[in-house]
Amino acid sequence: MPACLSIFSVLSENVNEELPPWEKAREEFVAQWGSLGTQWGINRTMAMIHALLMTAPEPMCTDEVMEKLQISRGNAHTNLKDLVGWNLVRIITKKGDRKEYFEAEKDVWKIFITISKERKRREIEPAIHLLRDCAARTKDEAAGPGRDFHQQMKDLDEFLSFGVKVADTVITMKHASALQWAMRLLG
Repeated sequence: MPACLSIFSVLSENVNEELPPWEKAREEFVAQWGSLGTQWGINRTMAMIHALLMTAPEPMCTDEVMEKLQISRGNAHTNLKDLVGWNLVRIITKKGDRKEYFEAEKDVWKIFITISKERKRREIEPAIHLLRDCAARTKDEAAGPGRDFHQQMKDLDEFLSFGVKVADTVITMKHASALQWAMRLLG
């Protein structure tokens, strides 16, 4: 069996071996997105739920997510809540139905912007704050390792702050403008 197939694929194939080609491809995408998610700092299940909802033709309820991915209610609930917290998934209500349904943003550029903003808020800003605090506490170091440490903190702050300015510029651009800017930059 190819490595890209997951338990998700195997379980689904056991239930219905006659899935349409798009569903089989979708299962492989969901599994791969889950693997990629771990490289981006989120857990595999959260990434798989995001991929499932992002490619779903209709909003899905928790039970449908659980069934499709073969995960527990607690795991589904926790990760859906986190995806809502990241602003990657919205809660949808249907008239006459008490269940909550979940719908993911499908616009790739909006997904990129949302993830960039959240990672900045959760990871980059605290790192910059720490660097500035370390630099402030060591500003009076006159020589040796203390002075070198102080300078390293300032250099890292400058580098990260520059990266934030570039990212902030890119995420305020329209999709086409950002692509044109990137093409000019990359030549």
